[in-house]
Amino acid sequence: MITGLTEANPDKRKLSIKASSVPDRIFYSVATAAAYSTIVLVVAIIFFLTLRAWPTFEKFGFLNFVFGSGWDNSLENPTFSIGPMLYGSFLIAGIGVLLAVPMAISIAYFIEFMAPKSIAKGTTILVDLLAAIPSVVIGLWGLSVFSPIGAHWSELLHNSLGFIPLFENDADNFQRTPFIAGFIVAVMIVPIIASITREIFSQIDQDLINASLALGANRETTFRKVILPTAAGGIVGGVLLALGRAVGETVAIFFVLNLVFDEVNWFRIVLPEGGAVASLILAKFAEATAEEVSALLAAGVVLFGFTLIINTIASFIVVRAQPWRK
Repeated sequence: MITGLTEANPDKRKLSIKASSVPDRIFYSVATAAAYSTIVLVVAIIFFLTLRAWPTFEKFGFLNFVFGSGWDNSLENPTFSIGPMLYGSFLIAGIGVLLAVPMAISIAYFIEFMAPKSIAKGTTILVDLLAAIPSVVIGLWGLSVFSPIGAHWSELLHNSLGFIPLFENDADNFQRTPFIAGFIVAVMIVPIIASITREIFSQIDQDLINASLALGANRETTFRKVILPTAAGGIVGGVLLALGRAVGETVAIFFVLNLVFDEVNWFRIVLPEGGAVASLILAKFAEATAEEVSALLAAGVVLFGFTLIINTIASFIVVRAQPWRK
């Protein structure tokens, strides 16, 4: 027997196959060009927006513009800051994600593990159709149909739990609040999370579920101990993808939210005060002066940057949650 022999693991070899035929070379060249053109396009967008927004960053300072408050073009020396709008974007997106995640996971579980095939197929089509509805239609529905209902719910929360600052409202008006805007955003992102979660659930090895049930676990325990841990990475990725969509939502929020530029609404979600960067751009762009256009483009740069950060974090979490993908 040979002892004391240590052998280093060989380095992984990279499989590299070059295109040999003319059609393969053409396809390879076109695919490569398309991939690099995407990168060039993103860099070009960033460069253009930053170039147009640079006068605003130079005049007001980057940190003051991003975290300051106040947006007034009528003054002799106009002031532009997006602090309340930026925080409001994440507040509304957070409310939307908090409401959407349980609904989306429940829908995905029902389709994949509970419903008969015919019902599951019909439910899947309905969820996909909901994802295809334009945001302006959902915004109009929220304005004309859901807003009175949401205002009534907000008033009930205030009357029952008004001693909690979260549900405090001293304006005696429960329309156009972050609470209502969060519900509208939740309706928009439920299909995204549900579709991704359903795809992840469908790829889980059925033998794992059957083994759990055979060992005496019930459906609830199997869901918590087997299905959720296995699908966690994909679900988190879907949630963060939906969060990026929610942060950048424009028209639907514009219809159901009262924009306040001078003060940050930190947590009072049933108060008719809030903000959203994308809705700010929509509200101001049509009548903006050249200086204000620069400020609006600067707001777009900031929003783009935060979206990029969210996507980066999503990729990191997915890799950590699914180490076999490393």
